[in-house]
Amino acid sequence: MENTRAGYRVLIADDDANVHQSLNVYFRKEGYEVISAYDGEEAIEKAKSTHPDMIVLDIMMPKLDGLAVCREIRRDMTTPIIMLTAKGEEIDKLLGLELGADDYITKPFSPREVVARIKAVLRRIHEQRDEKKNTELRIDNLEINMASFTVKLDGQVIACTPKEIEIIWCLASNPGLVFSREHLLQSIWGYDFLGDTRAVDSHIKRIRAKLCRDTNHWDIKTVWGVGYRFEMVS
Repeated sequence: MENTRAGYRVLIADDDANVHQSLNVYFRKEGYEVISAYDGEEAIEKAKSTHPDMIVLDIMMPKLDGLAVCREIRRDMTTPIIMLTAKGEEIDKLLGLELGADDYITKPFSPREVVARIKAVLRRIHEQRDEKKNTELRIDNLEINMASFTVKLDGQVIACTPKEIEIIWCLASNPGLVFSREHLLQSIWGYDFLGDTRAVDSHIKRIRAKLCRDTNHWDIKTVWGVGYRFEMVS
């Protein structure tokens, strides 16, 4: 069931008017409400005041670059972010993923590709919620609710992005089972992701920073050369 058309609000943050113009045409055809920001400070203000369902964020912007914007947004928002990067800027791509971006697209790009990526991310979120509606997992001090897309640690809600929640759900639902990076990339991203398995490593790093504590009776272990597993510890 296609559930990614009308009613969604998308923030475009880019200082290039041509990017806004081309994406606007395609986004409005899809029934998306479009919000525009032309520098980093405006992007943060618009993100926090309008609460978009998706953010398309360019890295190279005046006042604050996209990496700084992504970092600030991730302090208290879990909105999916697709970053726009210049061709060959590998370091920026990796930094964006480490800061919490869900995906990236390299310029120059086709507006159709951006629309396809947005649909894929939004559809994935809806499918996860529909498939796991009223499904909650509790292990030790960790609670994951896939109906509300929330994670709690010691009873406190921890702000996690949709992909972070999907990854921790996948691992915690199968304690002791090793998941390869390739498997996680395919099952969590769920479409033709143009990046590589370092996207998985970046998200695991963020999950550990948010959820892993010395007082936990569980941990996310690295299986060198393979991937990761959720493991109960004494």
